[in-house]
Amino acid sequence: MSDSTGAPGPPDPADRPEEGGTEPSAYPAEPVGASPDEASPADAVFEDIVGTETDRDPDLAVIEAGSRTLRASVGPAAGALEQLPGIPEDPAVAEALREVEKELLDRWPETRLDPSLVRIEALMDVLGEPQRGYPAIHLTGTNGKTTTARMIETLLGAFELRTGRFSSPHVQSITERVSLDGRPITAERFVEVYRDLRPYLDLVDAAQEHRLSFFEVLTAMAYAAFADAPVDVAVVEVGMGGSWDCTNVIDAGVAVLTPIALDHTDRLGDTPERIAVEKAGIIKPGATVILARQTVEAAAVVLRRAVEVDATVAREGMEFGVLSREVAVGGQLLTLRGPGGDYPDIFLPLHGAHMAHNAAVALAAVEAFFGIGTTHARTLDQEVVRQAFAAVTSPGRLEVVRTGPTVLLDAAHNPAGAAATAEAVEESFGFSRLIGVVGATVGKDVRGLLEAFEPAFDEIVVTRNSSSRAMDPDELAALAVEIFGEDRVRVEPRLDDAIEAAVALAEEDDEAAGYGGVGVLVTGSVITVGEARLLLGGER
Repeated sequence: MSDSTGAPGPPDPADRPEEGGTEPSAYPAEPVGASPDEASPADAVFEDIVGTETDRDPDLAVIEAGSRTLRASVGPAAGALEQLPGIPEDPAVAEALREVEKELLDRWPETRLDPSLVRIEALMDVLGEPQRGYPAIHLTGTNGKTTTARMIETLLGAFELRTGRFSSPHVQSITERVSLDGRPITAERFVEVYRDLRPYLDLVDAAQEHRLSFFEVLTAMAYAAFADAPVDVAVVEVGMGGSWDCTNVIDAGVAVLTPIALDHTDRLGDTPERIAVEKAGIIKPGATVILARQTVEAAAVVLRRAVEVDATVAREGMEFGVLSREVAVGGQLLTLRGPGGDYPDIFLPLHGAHMAHNAAVALAAVEAFFGIGTTHARTLDQEVVRQAFAAVTSPGRLEVVRTGPTVLLDAAHNPAGAAATAEAVEESFGFSRLIGVVGATVGKDVRGLLEAFEPAFDEIVVTRNSSSRAMDPDELAALAVEIFGEDRVRVEPRLDDAIEAAVALAEEDDEAAGYGGVGVLVTGSVITVGEARLLLGGER
């Protein structure tokens, strides 16, 4: 096992929750090609971050310091990445957003689960129940929620409905969590919604034993923003679990359960069956349930809940599913079956069998929303469906951010997600040499994550992100050595150094394999992926 020499580790970061938590905000990075020895306007930005932002995101200084040389060394960008929100250009707006984030982060983190809806119900009451003002599609599950939600949003928008989407965690900016018509709300609007709600937050805080949490306030902001827009339909992703998740004050006519696996076991249960009990709590009386592929035990729990509340169930592999799929340039070509019929020739610009199954779930959810399969026996307009799927994006999910060599980002953070990612990389890219860059989180099944990636990685570079819950690189390396062997493990405490080291390792065989045959996969955590995306210029 090799270690970098003289590379300082990141300073102690502020406490920021991981998966379902707060990721780095988007600060401008240095331009590609700038000389490390030349001063530039970005140097002043860097000094400003170091001097004034240490209470909020101290490790953004480390990210920015490494970004100039890294982005120049790993090859050109892989075409146009989806533009995610960056730091607002107006200094006053940027400062206002920082203040809002600081106030939110002073509350309970979303990693602290309190099995009660009392506070969020009290807040909805004083706000006039904004979540009752529009129909909703509610999603839970262990993996695939965000991508499926984005697919549902895109499909609904293609049918000229105004959509609101609430998802977590975010990749780069907190404003990503609340979207209208497929785009994150502006920083100005985010600040405005928060300020509108603040008097009501104070009122509820004063009346409760515990103040509203970070995630409870964000949920209320989303519901209020959707009502004010107004939207035709809300697409809402749970933060964690289901029954006691604060999003569950919404009365959704369609409940979507993506695959249930082991994650957050200290809070939700240590078997898929126990976790399913919590997640099935989003199913409301008379709703339509879209049930992705599950273990028999998890499916039985969901079906019992559906019977109890007289819900209709559509099951993947029976009422809907993937009829065929083949790898295509830039994605895959699918034939999907929904409750209303078949949809051939669907191009999906995302990689992996798991993404095809997400697409089937999303299509079934949208059919259910329109009453197809229950009230109407027909398909949706197939050309509209094709156009919608062809436009789907999912940042940080097997996203190609650089070429020469290929650098991929994927937010897999549990064994099931890692296994799906490893399979998709092999199928879609077929690298002759693949180097992993892994920054993981304390409390996750990191051993299971590494074991799932072991067959796919020729070597692994372990590192850390800026979260206070990031696993120490040396501890991660010790675990990796047990699985990969000492010769295949390298430690780089800083993420920028880790990516650069991985690129160098990938290129060791470039004469034999060519750039097209070597790759780097950055993974292990949404925060790791978000910071890597910033380093590699994904905030444009």
